Amino acid sequence: MKTLHWKRPKACADGNSCPEVAIGPDVVYIRSTLLPDAIAQLTPTEWRDLVSAIRSGELDL
Repeated sequence: MKTLHWKRPKACADGNSCPEVAIGPDVVYIRSTLLPDAIAQLTPTEWRDLVSAIRSGELDL
């Protein structure tokens, strides 16, 4: 896998339990700082759907 530029939410600062995202032209990679080798791949459409569901509260427990 090529070198990815990972970003994390500003709210995490230097926390050790944060989501990270690397966005490429055809794929969005997501991982947790707790398991940095476990990387999920989403299409841009899947990523937009996930972000939309999070923002709308659809995934709240």
